[in-house]
Amino acid sequence: MNMNVTLPGSTGLQFKNPILTASGTFGYGVEFAPYGDLTSLGGIVVKGLSLEPRAGNPMPRIAETPCGMLNAVGLQNSGVETFITEKLPKLPTDELPVIANIYACDPAEFGELTAVLAAEKGIAAIEVNISCPNVREGGILFGQDATLAARVTEAVKKAAGDKPIIIKLSPNVTDITTIAKAVEGAGADVISCINTLSGMGVDIRTRKPLIANVIGGLSGPAIKPVALRCTHQVCKAVSIPVIGMGGIASAEDVLEFILVGAHAVQVGTSNFLRPDFSFRLVKELEQLMEKMNITDLEEFRGSLKL
Repeated sequence: MNMNVTLPGSTGLQFKNPILTASGTFGYGVEFAPYGDLTSLGGIVVKGLSLEPRAGNPMPRIAETPCGMLNAVGLQNSGVETFITEKLPKLPTDELPVIANIYACDPAEFGELTAVLAAEKGIAAIEVNISCPNVREGGILFGQDATLAARVTEAVKKAAGDKPIIIKLSPNVTDITTIAKAVEGAGADVISCINTLSGMGVDIRTRKPLIANVIGGLSGPAIKPVALRCTHQVCKAVSIPVIGMGGIASAEDVLEFILVGAHAVQVGTSNFLRPDFSFRLVKELEQLMEKMNITDLEEFRGSLKL
């Protein structure tokens, strides 16, 4: 049985299986080492990093929703330098790809942050969170404007050297394929989708929002149909590889994303439900593949009958 994933093109990215962890749901990776063998995963995407430490949003930041959760953590992190000196050395970077997810507020800052991480041997690739505001252009989100998304991609690509660039797309757009084509044209090596859906919740008794930020990101099984649709559309629209995510809670979910064309997946909210979930999912996927007589994921990928 072949669970190996090799991303086409010049990325050089290889995963021993298609199960990666999604940024913001698996800490820096080291926090989950007590719950399973990190090297059994296909890869780890660490929580979003910024040039300087960020305290994040005020509490409460997370609220449970039917089949999902709302979060507005605010990209709390210790800053890129602390990550490099204190977190990265504790990860088994020689045995699995560690992907850094980055956040910034203008293209130049994205490029500066990329240059710092690109110099690190232990970083296999850089995933760019474009679901954040451009503070110099009135706060419009990079991921909601094709021109701005392309500018960020170009800045990151220029600073990345030989490190592959993954652009993480937002679903909060009219046509996700427009953004996908723009970042592909600007040099993206890989696309990952989707980030969270914009949502909110309220308490009728206290008459207050469930989270202090009022509006947050909706994730979990509730968003899987949207994530699957977006992944399908993006896979059809671009020629670069796609990593799918959004609501994955079973081995069947993994195969659904691969069926519509994804090369790999990222697991997010389910890690909050069970900290050992991603480790278990690798074994469950192998068992499901055996049960379904799927011997090679590449042969299964993109075989949806329309």
